[in-house]
Amino acid sequence: MRILALVPGGIGDQILFFPTIDNLKGRYPDAEIDVVVEPRSTTAYRVSKSVHKVIPFDFKDVNGPADWGNLLGIIRDNEYDVAMSLGRRFGVGLLLWLTGIPVRIGFDVGASKFFLSNPVSLNLNQYAAQMFHDLVRGLDITDPCPAVSINVPKADIDWAEAEQQRLGIKDSGYVLIHGGENKPDPSLGVDRIYPVKQWQQIVKDLQTRQPNIPVAVIKGPDDSEFIEELLVLCPTLKVISPPDIGKLAATIAGANLMLCTNSGPMHLAVAVGTYTIALFGPSDPAKLLPDNGRSIAIKSRTGKLADIPPSDILEKIWKG
Repeated sequence: MRILALVPGGIGDQILFFPTIDNLKGRYPDAEIDVVVEPRSTTAYRVSKSVHKVIPFDFKDVNGPADWGNLLGIIRDNEYDVAMSLGRRFGVGLLLWLTGIPVRIGFDVGASKFFLSNPVSLNLNQYAAQMFHDLVRGLDITDPCPAVSINVPKADIDWAEAEQQRLGIKDSGYVLIHGGENKPDPSLGVDRIYPVKQWQQIVKDLQTRQPNIPVAVIKGPDDSEFIEELLVLCPTLKVISPPDIGKLAATIAGANLMLCTNSGPMHLAVAVGTYTIALFGPSDPAKLLPDNGRSIAIKSRTGKLADIPPSDILEKIWKG
C-alpha cells in the first residue's frame, strides 16, 4: 500500500500530525507513507520514523497551473492507493480528484469536501493532534490517538551530550529557555516573542533560588539580536545553537525544565517528555498542548505575550 498525506503548515503542525502517521504505519507496517509539506517544514521529518519520502510544495504561495501540474505529475507517478489531506481549499481537493487516487480522505468542510471519497467530520474543539488523527476514521480505524512522539537520531543525541559537556551542564542538568520566534507570523498578525527584560527577571530568580542549576537559552538562526540583548542582562547564561531539528530535540530532552512560547520547540518538548511551561498569546492552549500533567500553559489575559507577568511564570515554576 502507498499512502500520501498533504500536510500544510509549520513544523509544529507536522509534529502534531506524527501520531496519525505512526498509527497508519502501525496498522500497515509494509506501507510506504509519503508527505507533501511546505519547504519550511521538511526538516521536521528528520525525527519521524514512519515517513518514506518528503515532497516539498509551497501551499501558501500563489501557485500557477504549472506548479499544480508539477505536483500532480509527481503524485500520479507514485501511484498512491490512499490520499489524506489536512487542507480544505478548493485547489487541494481538485488536485486529489485529478490524481485518480481511489481513496481520498479529508474533513467534510470547505470547498474541497466535494472531491473526497471518504469525508470525515471536523471537530475543532480538541487537541490538534487528536483532530488530525480523526482522519484515520476514513479508513475505518478507531484506534485512540497515540501520544506525540519522535525518533531522535543517535548522532543528534551524541551532539547534544557533547554540547552539554562543553558547557559544563551535563552532570548538573539545566533549565532551557526558548524565548520565542523572532519573526512575527504574518498570517497571525502577532508577535511571538516574550520580551527580554521579562526573561531577565525569570533568569535572575532561577539563578538566585537554584544557583547550582544552570540556565541555557536556545539560539536559532533568527535569534541573534534577542540573544545579544539577553546576554547583556544575563551574562552567565549558556547558549546552545542546535543546527537542525534532531539536535534541538536532543537538547530539549536533556533539560530538567523547558520554558518557551507557543512554537515548534514547544511541540518537541511535549514529544520528548520534558516538563514544559509554555506561554500563549491569542491561541487556545487546550488545542495545542495535551492534558498530560507535564505540559503547563500560561495564557495571556490580553492575548499579548508581553502582558504575561514574570511572577505568573515563576509561580508555575516553583509550584511544579
